[in-house]
Amino acid sequence: MSSTLIQGTFVCTPTIGSLQILSDHLIAVSSTTGLITHFAPITSSSSIELLQSSPSPPIVLPPGTFLLPNFCDLHIHAPQFLYQGTGLHLPLMQWLDEYAYKAEERLDADAGLARRVYTRLATRLVEKGTGTVLLFGTIKEETNLILAEIMQKAGLRAFVGKLSMDISSRPTYTEPSAAASLYSASSFITQCQHLTSSLPLHRRLVAPVLTPRFVPTCSDELLSGLAALSVSQSLVIQSHMSESRDEVTWVRDLRGAEDIEVFEKHGLLTPRTIQAHCTFLSIPNLTHLSTLGTAVAHCPLSNAYFSDKPFPLREALIQGVKVGLGTDVAGGYDLDIMSSMRYAVAVSRMREGTRALTVHADGPRVPAVGASAENLSINWQEALYLATQGGAHALGLPPGSGNFEIGTPFDAQQIQLLDPETRQGIGALDFFDLETGAEGNILLTLEMVEKWWCVGDDRNRVGMWVQGNNLFEKAR
Repeated sequence: MSSTLIQGTFVCTPTIGSLQILSDHLIAVSSTTGLITHFAPITSSSSIELLQSSPSPPIVLPPGTFLLPNFCDLHIHAPQFLYQGTGLHLPLMQWLDEYAYKAEERLDADAGLARRVYTRLATRLVEKGTGTVLLFGTIKEETNLILAEIMQKAGLRAFVGKLSMDISSRPTYTEPSAAASLYSASSFITQCQHLTSSLPLHRRLVAPVLTPRFVPTCSDELLSGLAALSVSQSLVIQSHMSESRDEVTWVRDLRGAEDIEVFEKHGLLTPRTIQAHCTFLSIPNLTHLSTLGTAVAHCPLSNAYFSDKPFPLREALIQGVKVGLGTDVAGGYDLDIMSSMRYAVAVSRMREGTRALTVHADGPRVPAVGASAENLSINWQEALYLATQGGAHALGLPPGSGNFEIGTPFDAQQIQLLDPETRQGIGALDFFDLETGAEGNILLTLEMVEKWWCVGDDRNRVGMWVQGNNLFEKAR
């Protein structure tokens, strides 16, 4: 079995809060399956044996360059990419009527426009280092099949959700009944799976997911039907839960219950479920979510615009909730998971500042019921874990995905920090105190990786692989 060999420095977060810089390592990727078949120091006996038996020399990464697992984006509204970066001045429920539903309806009515928007979206995702993505689509089957086809062609690992919604505040943008919605969801699943059925298993990168938009747009009959469909076909479920004050109030008025109660009642909170936002969940709610195995897509930027309240990230992690990051385009204006990581840290630090001021302003105070006594901030290394392995775990990818482990898909991005000849930083990066080894080679340090995390951008991304397939490579 032929393999691609790559020698160089690898950066990963094996556990949340820990970061490894693995210099002079050798990785082997099966050309047949795209899986990692070897990963060890270059000086190990197994690496030496592999190099000696290989018909081709390894690809050697230049100094100042490293491989990092791809990013996972757990929450994007693909049709809303049409108006990314506009229309963020309204409350959530008004914004849906004024922008989101109209954009989705436009794409459902214009296949050519949908193809242009989705093709550009795929290009941007690759540029941003996002190799795995969980997508909300529209209500029309054909438009979602265009989305799935384009993501597969781009080589991205994409979970594509046809919206299910038999209730809508926009009369022209809804499905006629719960029965019609369930029939359409089932039909889309079959057609989406057929798109890749002739490909080898490791090249079937696109999969359908069930997508009740959120409680206000779904009848009880529809929610129960989707749960049954999920069980019968072991499908991933995605939705929004407890996102904003107006949404939470609407659900209470309509259903006389909380979001989490409605979803659980209808069997939609499972280990295969990813719920976006969850900002209004209490600590007991989070504990229960952890018990159920349901994951959260944390979208800190869009939360700042629409949620009225930040997500209790530290508390969720303490309770063992599976958490990954999402951009929530277009509720979030930036498609880059780098921004989601930075905002996640910034929001958590502000939450910790508020907690500390409350505790120490006039002497110790009794914390509110359910409040955490823990430090609420997260650091950049924890955010990097959420963007990589956290997202992979939430999606149920093979154990070890989002890391460099033997038997997992080779999903990686190549990051170049500086020019090895001039030793000048690339893009926004500047380095003045480079560390060198005994032979004068540049050593990658934790501080260099941190600087990239804070101010790096697309100019530093020079290669990307999904399931061993090289999607692009910039010449330097």
